[in-house]
This record gives sequence, structure tokens and C-alpha cells, in this order.
Amino acid sequence: MIVDAETLAPRPLAEALLREGDQIEDEREHGAAAWSNELAAHVIEVKTNGPAPRLEGVAALFEAQARAMNARLAPHGARLLGGALHPFFDPATATLWPHGQRAIYEAYDRIFGCRGHGWTNLQSQHLNLPFADDAELARLHAALRLMVPLVPGLAAASPFVDGRRSAHLDTRLEVYRHNQARVPKIAGRVVPEPVASRAAYEATILAPMYAAIAPLDPAGLLQEEWLNSRGVIARFDRMALELRVLDAQETPRADLAIAAAIVAVVRDLVEGRLGAPYPEAGSTERLAATLERAIRDGERAMIDDAALLRSFGLRRERATLGQLWRHLVDRCPPSGEHEAALGALLEAGPLARRMVAWVEARGAEAGGRAPIRAALRELAAEMAACLEEGRLLEAP
Repeated sequence: MIVDAETLAPRPLAEALLREGDQIEDEREHGAAAWSNELAAHVIEVKTNGPAPRLEGVAALFEAQARAMNARLAPHGARLLGGALHPFFDPATATLWPHGQRAIYEAYDRIFGCRGHGWTNLQSQHLNLPFADDAELARLHAALRLMVPLVPGLAAASPFVDGRRSAHLDTRLEVYRHNQARVPKIAGRVVPEPVASRAAYEATILAPMYAAIAPLDPAGLLQEEWLNSRGVIARFDRMALELRVLDAQETPRADLAIAAAIVAVVRDLVEGRLGAPYPEAGSTERLAATLERAIRDGERAMIDDAALLRSFGLRRERATLGQLWRHLVDRCPPSGEHEAALGALLEAGPLARRMVAWVEARGAEAGGRAPIRAALRELAAEMAACLEEGRLLEAP
């Protein structure tokens, strides 16, 4: 997210990063990375320039991109800010991206009203994992469905909104659940329905979604697989499943550590090395209920679904998400590059927990009288520094 270097308020300056001479593109290649924009003119996306065969080295690549962007933004008095939700931005003031695929963005805005949290005030990480055929699709989809309610236990990063403390540690996901409520088939319960083949996926998820949006989208602009807003979506155009429930963190080191932990667990789930298969009957509702608790409470959310715990090899009737994640990291350790950052996350809690502690400490230092808006501005400045310097936010 591009913000003013002094006020930390968002600024619609993505053009400054995507302009070459007189040409403004939706996406530009920068070596092994690519920069792009979607929807909001103050948001810039960074991705690998094509599939990355492994996660090692990606954090360093993204950190270098952030520094390069900050260098280009500095003459404009702007810089980048990480995190999943700007803590005091009013999204009604957002500028939508006026270039490229603007017709698609205008259709979204007409149907759903895109100047709101979850539309122009959000940042997330998307993790794409490949499959080759129906058999791999079925196994990978089943594994990722189980991961969806676990993710906020590591990745929740949005505890403030509209200049105040939210009731949820993962406010981005909470608004994500509801921001397309006009067409419920688009997001479903966020946890996707079980499917075993591409044909089943198209019949169970895509066809009902296209039928539901059609009366509001007579030109057919939105009737593509990317309309799907479940927490895991199939991208058949690149034969991958995309996990979409990861809040963006304060630094790529944290983003990639979380991604590496998820990949390690998913690999063991797919290969049947963790625990018992999860019962499919009623599974979407049970997993969605766990997700809703995780959105609210992060790593302290209580899982009372013993079958889910057994699927991850934890033979207990109840456990917190934090306890489950510590078990999983012990059982499925990611590569050494991510060990330090992941250890810090497990020890101090997800970014949202550290953000809350940081703001509360500022209030305590001022005898409880520090205005929260001032504390949130200080927090945003510290998080912008974390992104520039490649370090995690430390709780007081």
C-alpha cells in the first residue's frame, strides 16, 4: 500500500510505479518479479514473474522490490506500508485504478460498491500450488480446505479499522466474508465445498456462481473463474489452486515464513503422512465455524473439532490454534531459511497480536490518555520501517 511518508495516509500513486515514459501498464516486469495493480490506485502488487519452483529466496526478492519501490516513491513524499488493513483509512475516499481493465473494476463497483474495507482497504498474500490432473486436484483441494480455518492463527494482521480496535484480529477476513453478500454464491462460506474433479468443481462451484451473477452482469464481464472468492479457488488457466486467506504481513520475511509453513503441512496432508481423513459430511459448516472463531481470536481460538485435530495428527479433544500450529511446525518443519521468522511468530503471536500490544503500550506510557489515532500513526510508521528494513514488528 502506498502511503504519505509523513501522515501515513494512503495516496493513489501506483501510476508512479507502473509508468515508463508516457506508458502506464497494469503490470510491469522487473527481472524475477513483476509489479501490478488491481482496483485501488494506492495499492501495488508484487509477485514472482512466473511460477517459483521453491520458496527459498523469494523473501529476499520481494524485500529488494520493496526497497526499489520506496526509492521511486521517495521523490513523491511517499513510501510503502505492509499489513492487511490500513488502521485509519476511510475507503470511501479511495481512487479506483483508471487504466487497463477498468471496465471490470467499474462492474464490480456498480454491483458491490468497491469503496469499502475489503475492497480498497486490504492487502493479502496469494499462494498458488499446482496440480496436474483430477487426482492431484482432489487431494490438494481437500488439504487446502482443512488449512483455511488454521491460517489466521499465524497470519491474522488486521486488528484495527476506522481508527479503532476491531472485535476481530483478522478484520480483513471478516469483511471479506461479507463484502459480496449481494451474491452469496461468490464466496460461499469462504471454506470451499468438497470436490473431487474439475467437472465436479465447475458444476458445484462455478456454474451456480455464474448463474447468480448473470442478472447483475449482462455483459458477462465477471463470469470468469477469478470471480470466485472462496478461501481457496481453482485457477484452471494455470492449473493451480490459490489460497487467498493470508493477511499480508509487515515484511516479506514473515509472509514467506507463513507460506512455507503452510506448504510443508499441505505436502504432508496430500501424501497422507499426518493423520486420519477428515469426515466429509457436514465438513464445510464445521470448518467455517472454526474459521469464524479464528478470525475473531487468532492463535487463541479454541478448536473443539476433534476430527479436525486428528486429521493433523493431534490426538486431543480440544486445542487452541496456537497449540495446533506448534504441533504442526514440529511435525512438518519448513526449510531453515524460514525457521527464525516462524519461531518468532509462534513465540510472540501473529502480527495482529503484536500490533495490539504495541498500541496498548503506547497508551500505558501516556497514562492511558494517548489518543488511539496518534498511536496508530506511530504504529503505521513503525510497520513501514519494518518493510523497508526487512524485520518483524516486535511487541513491547
